[in-house]
Amino acid sequence: MYSALLIGATGLVGDYLLRQLLLDDRFSRLKVFTRRPTGYQNPKLEEHVVDFDQPRSWNHLLTGDVLFSSLGTTLRQAGGQKAQYKVDYTYQFQAAQAAAENGVPTYVLISAANADPDALVLYSRMKGELERDIKRLPFRRIRILQPGILAGNRAAPRLGERLGLLLATAAGTIPLLHAYRPIHARTVAQAMVNAAVDETPGVRIDTLEGVFRRAGQSA
Repeated sequence: MYSALLIGATGLVGDYLLRQLLLDDRFSRLKVFTRRPTGYQNPKLEEHVVDFDQPRSWNHLLTGDVLFSSLGTTLRQAGGQKAQYKVDYTYQFQAAQAAAENGVPTYVLISAANADPDALVLYSRMKGELERDIKRLPFRRIRILQPGILAGNRAAPRLGERLGLLLATAAGTIPLLHAYRPIHARTVAQAMVNAAVDETPGVRIDTLEGVFRRAGQSA
């Protein structure tokens, strides 16, 4: 039985992940750290509404067997590059650092395809920087998932995302572009759960094909 921690529970993947963890008998307890209430009620759910700008007030609560990190935002939602970087890098790294210091052995991160700390594109660069710095933390096991475009029921779907999803779906039917096809957020969440119970030590990074396999689906 595992005791899980989750940041980013109200996002697209995070919501699916939260529901799957509550239903999975391998997880006896789930502590969620969120900026706003999730709206879920469950005997094994312990919800903490926190201020991510004040990590010292709640980081001591990051104790358990595995930390799932699915926190993220868009440039438009954040209101600027600096604010987006704070959510996508700073908040996640601070939580991971605290969890590692508290003795949490396993860390599971949803990152992104083309994550690269030297990338010119901000999104790819900050994801790459987060991966790089997470690998330096003393977790026994680190699992990083790099899916492509995510499909799923968004609370506020945006036109650009819908168009991108349609293009990616069409591209996925072309053999040479198969690696760029979309993946459902539910599938990513299942892959994260399965990655968390993989007891193999060290760092494992799954690109799109690996994420499908982690979820038990054919790539």
